[in-house]
Amino acid sequence: MAIVDLVMPKLGESIMEATILKWHKQPGDAVKMDETILDIATDKVDSEVPSTAEGTIQEILFNVNDVVPIGKVIARIKTGAPEAVSHNPVVSTPVKETAVAQPVEKAIVVETVRQPSFNDQHVSSNGNGSSNRFYSPLVLNIAASEGVSMSELEHMAGSGNEGRVTKKDILQYVSEKKSGARSREPGVSSQSDVMVVPMNRVETATGHQQPSTTYSGNVEIIEMDRMRKLIADHMVRSKHTSPHVTSFTEADVTNLVMWREKVKKDFEKREGTKITFTPLFIEAIVRCIKKFPLVNSSVDGDKIIVKKDINIGMATALQNGNLIVPVIKNADQLNLIGLTKQVNSLADSARNGRLKADDTQGGTFTMTNVGTFGSLMGTPIINQPQVAILAVGAIKKRPVVIETPHGDSIAIRHMMYLSLSYDHRIVDGSLGATFLTAIANELENFSGEREF
Repeated sequence: MAIVDLVMPKLGESIMEATILKWHKQPGDAVKMDETILDIATDKVDSEVPSTAEGTIQEILFNVNDVVPIGKVIARIKTGAPEAVSHNPVVSTPVKETAVAQPVEKAIVVETVRQPSFNDQHVSSNGNGSSNRFYSPLVLNIAASEGVSMSELEHMAGSGNEGRVTKKDILQYVSEKKSGARSREPGVSSQSDVMVVPMNRVETATGHQQPSTTYSGNVEIIEMDRMRKLIADHMVRSKHTSPHVTSFTEADVTNLVMWREKVKKDFEKREGTKITFTPLFIEAIVRCIKKFPLVNSSVDGDKIIVKKDINIGMATALQNGNLIVPVIKNADQLNLIGLTKQVNSLADSARNGRLKADDTQGGTFTMTNVGTFGSLMGTPIINQPQVAILAVGAIKKRPVVIETPHGDSIAIRHMMYLSLSYDHRIVDGSLGATFLTAIANELENFSGEREF
């Protein structure tokens, strides 16, 4: 017999952890190769994790709602293969794990009992605690924000696997502590000290209850859903990571609008799908990225990673109001028909909850159409680890001055604002503005006589 470790899969460059939503298998259950074992969620998409071997579930290492770093072992599968031919060694004791280091922009001071750092997920406890006990990032976030010390965690009874403290356990503990039903745990000093906690852990911790607050006036309190919490965390980290600069321009897209109006019925009849403005915008973006490849890159420390693949993400609104960014892979290798079919297929999958994890991975540049909701322009937040994002506004008819062979005149034209937010660490104003102007020129010079 051999033991195969099932690890949390890599779900994209910017994704460092995932939340476990549901286990479809339990210890002792038989599992086949590629059979779904659990559902997970990130700030981008919900996904299924398939089995990497056929056998029996021997052990599940994390509970529902636990936040697990990418690459960590989440379950073990006992297979019928001889141990000698297995590429995964048998692990007879829990693997000692270390917390993933998170970037800390600044810190706040929280008054709490002075205990070992929360940054170490494996701690040696004393008294009634469990030696080398593991605490998930979610539990540590809740503990830090609620002022629960490491000593209290160590003495806390856990209902999870091997006595681990779950989200439910710590929330119940905090609730009892606030209501006075629970006194201080034995061995916990009453003397307060100062502990520095990373601000992003307190501000963006998912799944914990906020301290009691009194609200005045007539208010309605709405709890954020899981995806909204993850999106909020992703947006805050992006603003902390990249110094954002936004440039604006406008484009006369009259030729493009008139061409689409002329061909849309024939296009749908021949290709079986509708042509929207989005694939036309993406086509222009791709052409300009080829001229200015630096906007199709990412930053790794002091290195600039220029991406040779052009994978365009398109922000898509879901029925619940949240946004998701499916990615058109190798957009530069698709013609307008191919782009249109990809755009419509991904948008339909997003709205109906059928996106796969791979559909949101690998983006190198993002476009968001704020004009869909009537906005003239926007200042979008960069989708990490990318360095630029384009927002296209609503197309409006306006009287504008145009040049003709007979002089200037005023005409009614279809005008649209474009805005580009970019990472000023590597994209300077000259490059950002030049790239944005190039996109506007591509749209303005659209040929009304082209074939689709």
